[in-house]
Amino acid sequence: MIGSKSSRSLFWLLQTSGWLISLALMLLYHLVRGLYTTRVLTHYLAAVTAGFLTTLLFRAIYKKIRIQDRSILWVSLLTLLFCFIGANLTVWLTDALKIPTWGLESMRNDPATAVYLRRVFWWLMPLAGWSALYIGLKFWQEWMIQKEEAEKARALTQTAQLQLLRYRMSPHFLFNTLNSIRALIAENRTSAKTLVTELSEYLRYSLVSKNYDNVPLRDEIESIRHYFNIQKIRYENKLEVSFNIEPEAEEFPILSFLLHPFAENAVKHGLHTSPLPLKVEISAGVRDGILRIDVINTGSWVEPSDQEKGPVTVRGLANVRQRLEDAYPGKHRLEILEREGTVRARLSIVTDLRR
Repeated sequence: MIGSKSSRSLFWLLQTSGWLISLALMLLYHLVRGLYTTRVLTHYLAAVTAGFLTTLLFRAIYKKIRIQDRSILWVSLLTLLFCFIGANLTVWLTDALKIPTWGLESMRNDPATAVYLRRVFWWLMPLAGWSALYIGLKFWQEWMIQKEEAEKARALTQTAQLQLLRYRMSPHFLFNTLNSIRALIAENRTSAKTLVTELSEYLRYSLVSKNYDNVPLRDEIESIRHYFNIQKIRYENKLEVSFNIEPEAEEFPILSFLLHPFAENAVKHGLHTSPLPLKVEISAGVRDGILRIDVINTGSWVEPSDQEKGPVTVRGLANVRQRLEDAYPGKHRLEILEREGTVRARLSIVTDLRR
């Protein structure tokens, strides 16, 4: 990140080594051509020092500019202006640093002369190259920071959506289950103990899975089994549930609590729209690299607008779709189908289980 210790260390490494290499190449050129003298050494030492100091000034200025908030044209024109001013500054600073060796004659600069203009033009090129490299790296780092922040925000959003889903479905369900336990304690203690066990396993999954985005489908199905076991004790012979989960699909990682809204919806609305007993079937399998999960219940589909207080409301269904889009962009499909007295929620996800 910009301003981090590692970035500062990298800058000083590149800054120092870059100018030292430039000095070495210039001296080597004059040495090979037999033009090396003390005055040449002094001149290039002063020039490299001046360039080093000027680019440090550039860095202080560029650090204050948010590149991504400006247009490319604006940044380009501003950079050219800085480079022109910096080239003049570097020429004067080079000559000032030569005073101890050359005397005051080194400061005899006339901005109108061709020699002076040529020296300014000569400095425009390295300063423009330095600026382009620095601004390019700064733009890349700012972009990486924004990308990292966006990914963190997305992760927090997904976590918040999952927690919202839990909070919306758990209190109502927990309240009814506790009431059932209280009633069963006096009527059927065995059933009451079973209900407590099923509820504790269901809540354990809710607490444990909150630390993970994905869980094996096996664990999600097992939690739904506990949910239906609770409901079967509550509704007795009014509810029949069956599972048909192929072994190949059990290890597939799936978003935790992704299927629970459809299971709850099947019971909540199926009991009001289906002949009793309500029949619910959960099936999952893999065909041609696609995981297919079906939650089927007898009865009829209730439009989301009529479910303002249900676990799968307009926002709830949108939440499920958004989680799917975030986790499996372009690789999933969710369908709600109603035919011949049944409602089928079918989820299809492209898998890599064939490898």
